[in-house]
Amino acid sequence: MISAIDATFQTASQIVRQLKGLVSRFVLASGLVWNSPAVAADVSQLPPGLQAKVDLAAQACAEFNDGQFHLDWGAVERVDLDGDLRRDWVLNESDFACSSAASLYCGTGGCMSHFWVGEEVHSLLNQGWTVVDFGRQRVVVAGIHGSNCDGINPTPCVTASVWDADAKTWRSSAGDWE
Repeated sequence: MISAIDATFQTASQIVRQLKGLVSRFVLASGLVWNSPAVAADVSQLPPGLQAKVDLAAQACAEFNDGQFHLDWGAVERVDLDGDLRRDWVLNESDFACSSAASLYCGTGGCMSHFWVGEEVHSLLNQGWTVVDFGRQRVVVAGIHGSNCDGINPTPCVTASVWDADAKTWRSSAGDWE
């Protein structure tokens, strides 16, 4: 069992990933949300904007001491991001690996996730993300660096965004709490 001290040092991405796994299993079992890692065959069918991200990551790895690039399970996910009942694409750099570099794709702020919706790529530096239904809206909730919430890295901080299909952009706002 992990001691309280060890648990304090787990990164936000590890905690969010664990919660995401638990929530995904529950949600998939209940049939509420369609969210699944893509199979290896789907990687060859990535939309062009996401394939370009993979190509750049592989090139960066090769240029760093002749590293070998690998996509771990979960790097590509299919999930309905905009509520149109069709699965969109997400590419998570948290599941990129390079044999010659331990942290080539992620840092203290998290890792980039690239969301393909509306026929283009939109990227977000995050420490883990999930999609939830809020009324009629599909909402991407992401853990982000604490500096975005007037703090430091361990400061709890999230962002929630919805896809505006008409404007072809993500919409989010920081609430003004009183």
